[in-house]
Amino acid sequence: MAGKAASISDYRALAKARLPHFLFEYLDGGSYDEATLRRNVEDLQSIALRQRVLRDVAEIDLSTELFGRRWSLPVALGPVGLSGLFARRGEVQAARAAAAANVPFALSTVGACSLREVTASGHVPWFQLYFVRDRGFVGDLIANAKAAGCEALILTVDLAVPGSRYRDARAAGVGMRRMAQLIARPGWLWDVGIRGRPISLGNLEPIVGKSAPLSDFQTWIHKNFDPSVNWKDVEWVRSQWNGPLIIKGILDPEDAGAALESGADGIVVSNHGGRQLDGALSSARALPRICDRIAGRMSVLVDGGVRSGLDVVRMLALGADFVLLGRAWAYALAAGGEGAVAHVLRLIEAEMRVAMSLTACTKISEIDEQILDRRGNQPAL
Repeated sequence: MAGKAASISDYRALAKARLPHFLFEYLDGGSYDEATLRRNVEDLQSIALRQRVLRDVAEIDLSTELFGRRWSLPVALGPVGLSGLFARRGEVQAARAAAAANVPFALSTVGACSLREVTASGHVPWFQLYFVRDRGFVGDLIANAKAAGCEALILTVDLAVPGSRYRDARAAGVGMRRMAQLIARPGWLWDVGIRGRPISLGNLEPIVGKSAPLSDFQTWIHKNFDPSVNWKDVEWVRSQWNGPLIIKGILDPEDAGAALESGADGIVVSNHGGRQLDGALSSARALPRICDRIAGRMSVLVDGGVRSGLDVVRMLALGADFVLLGRAWAYALAAGGEGAVAHVLRLIEAEMRVAMSLTACTKISEIDEQILDRRGNQPAL
């Protein structure tokens, strides 16, 4: 499969050809008219860099430190809900690819594979946490992550209510319509639909059961995600978790300041991949002002629109310390499983090396605003 793909956009096409229609639309789509989804990609790709020449770039080091650990790349596989449906036991496959590349993998609360299953595969992930109304269960999820040895907890805070996703509604179907979509993808049906059982929301089985239909996923979110969550709840999570705590879903400098005051160790500048508030700033546009507000006092991670190693370098130049991949690795997982995810990480590494060589950066710490060409960046910056 890797031989058929030279880029993440190639993997998107392969994922579309393999996944049932409703699953691809879930993965690929955003909210409302998808303006923010498009801007995430377009704004980032519009960032111009200063090309430099005749600098010694023979030795390039892509490794970086985050939360006391040295990683091979400033990149993580960010949390993607239901990614276990994109390939057989998909989160396990992605976790193995991340471990082999020495980058973090973050498991979503709403993954198909449970934390226990992923941990048993030999790689302890970061754990991404959503608030649900049952605080006792939230406490249990935190305790499970702690017992499993998760190195970081990502608390996603931008899903007080789910965004309206037109593509999900248009692609939805039950009965014969759903069956027709499944039959149209026999490779996925055999590999995931049959051999990949049980299909459930692994981490949520204690409250939704092992046999809850995935067609009820959005309904369950509407009923159980808690719109009353506030910064006091973040402080409660902080009291329950003594490892690195990362607040995901920050787009405003004032919220970044509040995250710092809450005791968090890091934030993720994110608009949920354009899946929540359509019309919100792209991550690339929001990032510089947030970094100015934080001023190095906590780690700043970012996601949204990253489709290449060049995009990773752009995000670092805009001020990020670390970059989360989302759709980029999920497309690959859907197209070719663990091997394709590993290939995407190799592509990211190779593309970063080219971008760093041509901007005269030999280590990650040298990537900063000095490599931005302001003449070409007025609209974006």
